Amino acid sequence: MTAKAANLDEAEVARFGALASKWWDVNGEFRSLHLLGRSRLSFIRDQLVAHFGKPVSEVSGESSPARPLAGLRILDIGCGGGLICEPLCRMGARVTGIDPAKENIEAARAHAEIDDLDISYQALTVEALCKRREEFDAVICLEVIEHVPDPKIFLLECSKLVRPGGMLIVSTLNRTMKSYALAIVAAEYILDWVPRGTHDWQRFITDDEMTGMLRESGLVEPKFRGLVYDPVGDTWQLSHDVSVNYLVAGTKPPLSDKS
Repeated sequence: MTAKAANLDEAEVARFGALASKWWDVNGEFRSLHLLGRSRLSFIRDQLVAHFGKPVSEVSGESSPARPLAGLRILDIGCGGGLICEPLCRMGARVTGIDPAKENIEAARAHAEIDDLDISYQALTVEALCKRREEFDAVICLEVIEHVPDPKIFLLECSKLVRPGGMLIVSTLNRTMKSYALAIVAAEYILDWVPRGTHDWQRFITDDEMTGMLRESGLVEPKFRGLVYDPVGDTWQLSHDVSVNYLVAGTKPPLSDKS
């Protein structure tokens, strides 16, 4: 499959593949993702628990405060080194992580083995997985869509992997002047939070554009939350301000709801 057919930017895949050994270095190139982790996971957990509620617990018979996602099949698209896959697994979910960079998958597998975590990691594109006609209760795609050539087609492919009644959760950056100042000028050139050239502001997606793309992909009831940085505590917190970083959860209507 060619890069164009797979909706990949080969340079972006190579960039992250070259950094595969750094995924779990909390003070390295992916430090910002480690800092974002707690807030992103809180959003994901809360949205999934609110959406699926008691039926998941009753069916699995395993749900508990420590394992709130027991019984759910979750796919992490663009999983990198497994920063999100591992905590989702610890929360009880059956997790699959895919990434087009084999180096990332190898790093993710090696780290999961340390704690004997049962996560299915596969070096695949979204398109390749769609051809298998697999479906998941929830599909997660964090900080990926702004790196693909055609985000609208990419989101449509991601939605195909969500089962009827399931949920898609995406995180990305808003295309505003504030995001240019903070996510590129400050993060890349002043604070050195991420390597220079990591982001292209033109590829950022406004919340209105995201709402439209979700609708075109058959997903409804989008729920947005922003992520804002607290310099005093050196932490990221969920916020109603979506002008820079944001998360959104959209649901696929059950088959019975389709006209």
